[in-house]
Amino acid sequence: MTDTFSSQRFSIAPMLDWTDRHCRYFHRQLSGDTLLYTEMVTTGAIIHGKGDYLAFSEDEHPVALQLGGSDPAALAQCAQLAETRGYDEINLNVGCPSDRVQNGRFGACLMGEAALVADCIKAMRDVVSIPVTVKTRIGIDDQDSYAFLCDFVGTVAQQGGCDTFIIHARKAWLSGLSPKENREIPPLDYPRVYQLKRDFPHLTMAINGGIKTLEEAKIHLQHMDGVMMGREAYQNPGILTQVDRELFGRDTPAVDPVAVVRSMYPYIEAELAKGTYLGHVTRHMLGLFQGIPGARQWRRYLSENAHKPGADVRVLEAALALVADKIPQEA
Repeated sequence: MTDTFSSQRFSIAPMLDWTDRHCRYFHRQLSGDTLLYTEMVTTGAIIHGKGDYLAFSEDEHPVALQLGGSDPAALAQCAQLAETRGYDEINLNVGCPSDRVQNGRFGACLMGEAALVADCIKAMRDVVSIPVTVKTRIGIDDQDSYAFLCDFVGTVAQQGGCDTFIIHARKAWLSGLSPKENREIPPLDYPRVYQLKRDFPHLTMAINGGIKTLEEAKIHLQHMDGVMMGREAYQNPGILTQVDRELFGRDTPAVDPVAVVRSMYPYIEAELAKGTYLGHVTRHMLGLFQGIPGARQWRRYLSENAHKPGADVRVLEAALALVADKIPQEA
């Protein structure tokens, strides 16, 4: 049934230090249809770094790579590598406001250089067949008029050939606010994003920023092609168990969070065998039982025990014992 929907209908935002490959594998156990994004990876890390920054599990599909950079040739090289590795989409970060990102001339500061962004998108589209998309804000600093936003989208769409935009419904302050403050202080302006979709009806557009429930997502979907959820999906991942049914119309049974935890065991055991610490996986699972009696004990037990030497799936079983019998069963 997903064929009738945009691939962007519901996605989880790229979040630095959060949406790593362990997080994405876990989220995939909760929803089969949600589009998952990597953390932002810079072109420099991929081309010159010593680690494998493109690693992911085949079970994560559909999965998109978010790139940070502003050199068209480097972005094209990384996009080619990502397509070869099997990613389903490439996304260019034009929304991150951190100083480190600006110094590298990528992220939100690129909103002020629409022609360069168009060159970057075109360079990637010329060498890959998978979608190349842009995640951006509604403005930067004092460049926050609706005309500025329309000019940016129009230039990137026409000159770069970009047909999909994810719009964070806040502007970014490039100086004076931390990245965390930039996610919270600039006011949300959903109507402006709705207007953008009306003025560019031929483009696929998803909305991001401050979305906390699937009911809110449904309201946005009356105006937009897609919804991207960030912190709420990470901190309360149980919300993802309803996405396939509520937003994609799947006739699937309810997802049992206890079964989801146990479905992670083979993955965790394989990772432990490679030298991964249990806590690197379980840190993403702490919020799973939010709102259920025993959730605090679950979080505390995992937090206190997952980092101990030799910690394995028995830690998860012990943590489950604190919450499993308290979950209301559906009739």
